[in-house]
Amino acid sequence: MDHLKIWLKGFIRLCFVLVNNAYTIPTYTVWILLLTPLRFLHPDLFWRIEGFFFHWLLAMVSMWSWSAGYDIVELGDDYRPCLHMPALLIANHQSTADVPMLMAAYNAKPNILPNIMWIMDRAFKFTNFGVVSTLHQDFFLRIQRGKRDECLKELREHLHSSFSALGRHWMVLFPEGGFLRKRRETSQRYALKNNLPVLEHVSLPRTGAMEAIVEELAVPYQHNKQQVSKGNNVSQPSLHSDPKLINWVLDVTIAYPEGKPLDLPTIITGWREPCKTYLFYRLYNMADVPREQEGLTKWLFDRWVEKEEMLKQFYETGSFPSEKFSTQPMPTQIVSQDTLRFVILHIFFLVSSYVHYCMFSYVFQFW
Repeated sequence: MDHLKIWLKGFIRLCFVLVNNAYTIPTYTVWILLLTPLRFLHPDLFWRIEGFFFHWLLAMVSMWSWSAGYDIVELGDDYRPCLHMPALLIANHQSTADVPMLMAAYNAKPNILPNIMWIMDRAFKFTNFGVVSTLHQDFFLRIQRGKRDECLKELREHLHSSFSALGRHWMVLFPEGGFLRKRRETSQRYALKNNLPVLEHVSLPRTGAMEAIVEELAVPYQHNKQQVSKGNNVSQPSLHSDPKLINWVLDVTIAYPEGKPLDLPTIITGWREPCKTYLFYRLYNMADVPREQEGLTKWLFDRWVEKEEMLKQFYETGSFPSEKFSTQPMPTQIVSQDTLRFVILHIFFLVSSYVHYCMFSYVFQFW
């Protein structure tokens, strides 16, 4: 009987998510296409409206995990200083749940999701959400042998034409370049061959995209001899810095209970018991991040070695070594969602879908 309930619940949720996609993604797409003239007449207003629509659409994805009982717990450094300033978010990558869980974490935060740019594998361009990311001007990485330089050149151009030009505030990058289960063995072989740390709970990060971002958009480097690896213990960014330059690096360690990641099918069907996903934050002043390739590579590798240590302790004890890796911690908190807002957004998308249907039916009757 319990198995029957699980299967029935999963089937109902699957149907709901499919229907939810059917009336939200087309609605977003149609509104953006209808507003295209505004993009040329008043681009600032167009992208502001697009940001609202994009946020509302991501709120629908946030609702999937929230309604299944998959809560998010935030702890570590207080990241509020970077809420209204350009920041680069880097995170470990374990499964297809990482992106929707980050969406859910920031759905209730002001000024983030409307002004965010995701950097993701090109394969996602051909999913149902690909058209949304394309219209929002996210960036799709082509992770192919022999295409590295060409891809990084495209990324550098995109950083200026989209992130800076559109006034985006946050950029999300998964430096590992793939899911842990797919990258771990390759990463460990590479580590053994090059006398690097052999990691179990994360894979060694790739540095190409990080180097491009730092070279193109980072605030000027200010070497700080007192910098250590305990998060937000460095100087504040200059108040006179260019608003288009990145001031902060927000390092996020994603931890699933018992080291068993959720995934997108699980979030959709809700077959797994309710649980908590932990986001451990460490905030760095971009001015203190090294610029030269060797220094930046070491800085990034050090962060991932520390993630390995944090995750190892979390999986063994159920808690993070906060006192070691955070000097200005915020209170541990569960991310809360607004049920009424979800209802209002559903009404908006449903009414918009009906309006679009009537509009196109009226137009097509003359053909």
